[in-house]
Amino acid sequence: MDTNRRTFLKAVASAGLTSSLLGVRSASAGVENLPGYPNQYGVLVDTTVCIGCRRCEWACKEWNKLPNQLSLSEYEKDRSVFERIRRTNADTYTVVNRFENPLDKSRPIFVKKQCMHCSEPGCASSCFVKAFTKNPEGAVTYDASLCVGCRYCMAACPFDIPAYQYYDPWTPEVTKCTFCFDRIVRDGGVPACVSICPVETMTFGKRSDLIELAHKKIIDHPGRYVNHIYGEKEVGGVSWMYLSAVPFDRIGFRTDLGSTPIPSLSKPFLSLVSPVFIVIPALAMGLYSFKHRRDVLEEKAIIQALENKEGK
Repeated sequence: MDTNRRTFLKAVASAGLTSSLLGVRSASAGVENLPGYPNQYGVLVDTTVCIGCRRCEWACKEWNKLPNQLSLSEYEKDRSVFERIRRTNADTYTVVNRFENPLDKSRPIFVKKQCMHCSEPGCASSCFVKAFTKNPEGAVTYDASLCVGCRYCMAACPFDIPAYQYYDPWTPEVTKCTFCFDRIVRDGGVPACVSICPVETMTFGKRSDLIELAHKKIIDHPGRYVNHIYGEKEVGGVSWMYLSAVPFDRIGFRTDLGSTPIPSLSKPFLSLVSPVFIVIPALAMGLYSFKHRRDVLEEKAIIQALENKEGK
């Protein structure tokens, strides 16, 4: 078997598409209800506390080694970013936006945005190569080595979070907040954004405990919060939940999502989609860069192994 053909078949097999081409695997094979984890971690964000310092943005970039040319003090001083509503992108996993406060125009409301880490994530259910994984700890993680670049995850996310590295022609990846999964699992720590917040806007803990805490805050401080915890039930529940003094639609949140998990909504639709309409676009977009992605990853692994060997 020649090298090109072997590479092609390897790519197709790795993408989980070979069986689709043979008619064995349906287009909806990767679409299934993903069980939430009752003991998963989460974060409760109190938007009445946030001061918009953007330290969380800086800490996220530092921990994830994302492009960042500003110092922490420069981040805090730069208020020009609040002149427009921003969204996350390939090099920025979290952003803080400013909204007018209808209760007190002299005190704007600042809202941090990042991946919500759904209990039953639409990105994971729509990914037919299973590049996304919902972990027991709560994080929805991404494996670039499996991704074929179809970007169905971007269409499936109700919060418009996954971003794509369009600037990288050879090894583009989908990017999003990682929930600092490595810090939580390996070090028993908390997400970088949570640890750096100077006013304790965010509380990290077991999701069930955070829901109890949020309800207690609402009861103990009548008039301070609207009687709703955003993320407790939206799309089946998410790991990042919010409290607010004003209706959530006033501060950039979708309030039309309902409580049904996204996988339950997407499965009937994708079940009707012919495998051809999934296979062909995925091959067209993914195979061109797939070999290069593999080569780069293998090269990085070799370099790392050599560096480790020299360091001994």
